[in-house]
Amino acid sequence: MDARYPHAVRGIVLVLLATCCFGCLDTMSKVLVAHYPASALVWLRYVLQTIVMAAIFLPRMGLRLVRTSAPGLQVLRGLMLVVSSVVFVLALRHMPIAEVASIVFLAPIIVALAGGPLLGERVGARTWMALAGGFTGVLLIIRPGGNAFTWWAFLPLGCAFMFATYQILTRKLAGHDDPITTLFYPGLLAVLVIPPVFPGSITGLPSVPLHLAMLVAIGVLGAVGHFLLIRAHALAPATLLSPFGYGQLLVILVLGYAVFGEIPDELGFTGILLIAGSGLALVLAGRKLRA
Repeated sequence: MDARYPHAVRGIVLVLLATCCFGCLDTMSKVLVAHYPASALVWLRYVLQTIVMAAIFLPRMGLRLVRTSAPGLQVLRGLMLVVSSVVFVLALRHMPIAEVASIVFLAPIIVALAGGPLLGERVGARTWMALAGGFTGVLLIIRPGGNAFTWWAFLPLGCAFMFATYQILTRKLAGHDDPITTLFYPGLLAVLVIPPVFPGSITGLPSVPLHLAMLVAIGVLGAVGHFLLIRAHALAPATLLSPFGYGQLLVILVLGYAVFGEIPDELGFTGILLIAGSGLALVLAGRKLRA
C-alpha cells in the first residue's frame, strides 16, 4: 500500500460495500420494473435519494450544496445520468440483469478511448485492445442475427455510451465544484425533469406495501452507495479503488441467480468475463503507468 494513503484498505472496503448497495439496487429495480414504468421508478428513486442527501448535507453546507461555477456542465452531466438510468431500468425489463450490467461496464473503456480527443490524454494500444475485447464480449452477449437476439439488447449499449459521457463530464468538473454538489445535481435534475417528460412518473406510484418498501430501499441504497464512494475516494486514489468496482458484476451474478434464476449460458458468461477482464486490464495497466 502507498504510504501516502494509510487508510487505503478502509477505502477498498467502502467501495466493496458500495458495489453491494448498487447490486441490490439494480436487483430490486428489475423486480419493480415488471410492475411499474421505468421512468416512475427512476423518478421516485431520485426523489428519495435527493431527500436523503439534502437531510445530510444541507444543514452544514447551506446554499453551497447547489452553488456551481459550471451550471451548463452540471445540467448536461445530470441529464446524461438521468436518461441513462431510465434506459438501464427499461433494459432490465427485457434482458437478464447480469448481461445488462456487464454491457454498461463498457463505459470505463469508452471513457479511456474518448480521453484523447476530449480530455487531451494519450490513447495507447492497451486502450484499443481493451475496447476490442470489450466489444467482442458485447457481441457474445447480444449475438446479433442469432435466434436469441432482440433489439432491446442495444439499450444497455446506449446506456454505456451515455454513462461514459457522464463520467467524462464528471472529470471535467473535478476541481471546479464541491464533490458533494456534483453528486447532488443529478438527483435534483431528475426530480425536476422527469415529471414533465414522462407524465406517468407521478401517477405510477406503488400501491403494494412490499413494492413501496423496495422503492424506499432503492432510494436509500442509491444515496448510501454514492456517499460510500465519496468517502472511499477520500481515503485512497481512484487508481487503487477502480478495480474493486468490478465486484458489482459478481454481486449481480449471484443476485440474478438467487432472485430470478438467471444463469448466463456459456457464450454469455464468456462475454461477461471478456468485458470485465478488458476493463480490469485497462485499469491495472493505467496504475502501472502512473507508478
